[in-house]
Amino acid sequence: MILSGCASYTTPGDGVQFSELSDTNIHELMSKEPAAVFPANIAVARIQAPAYQSYVLSSFGTGRYSVVTTREVESDDDFNRLAKMPNLAGLAPLNRILLPTNLDSISALREAAARLKADILLIYTFDTSFHAGEQKFAPLNVISLGFLKNKQVSVTTTVSAAFFDVRTEYLYGLAEATTKESSSASVWSTSDAVDDMRVTTEASAFKKLLPEIEKTWLNIVSQYAN
Repeated sequence: MILSGCASYTTPGDGVQFSELSDTNIHELMSKEPAAVFPANIAVARIQAPAYQSYVLSSFGTGRYSVVTTREVESDDDFNRLAKMPNLAGLAPLNRILLPTNLDSISALREAAARLKADILLIYTFDTSFHAGEQKFAPLNVISLGFLKNKQVSVTTTVSAAFFDVRTEYLYGLAEATTKESSSASVWSTSDAVDDMRVTTEASAFKKLLPEIEKTWLNIVSQYAN
């Protein structure tokens, strides 16, 4: 009776390890070459673990990963900033119309990007963890909010991004950023409050990622744009 009356929060799904997206072996990966034309068109997609769900949204697709097509923590200003990067012809998101339902490798995203006539695929993923005191809650864990008194709570988000060649799957570069938000357990009085902290942390991490993406892009342009 007491347990059923306590507010609870289910942590969202996990991020994706980019190394798990390729079906090719080491030799084949090493033999891939860049083929993008500059100024380049970039297709963008957020990917998460299979059957990803957060407090307010769910992802699309089945297989080794899924795609989140709704922007929850990313703003228009964020993408407008990226669209101003040098040697960039255009920046466009991948939507459900272009995506197959079965997502077992990065080739599915590359094919969707090719339909947009994109040269480069930019993918990113959020890995968000929750802590109460010394306890860490794994993805899809249920947090009973009524039992967190006198504890320090925190949310940590690492967002990772990668640039791939649409034609060849060549990996151009990576970018990453991490943000942590902490407070007393009293702020986690409701599920909405917990999720507000998650959204704030993920939005902050994404904004920190933007300059890292820009740095990586400048290196790509310097090395590959002739």
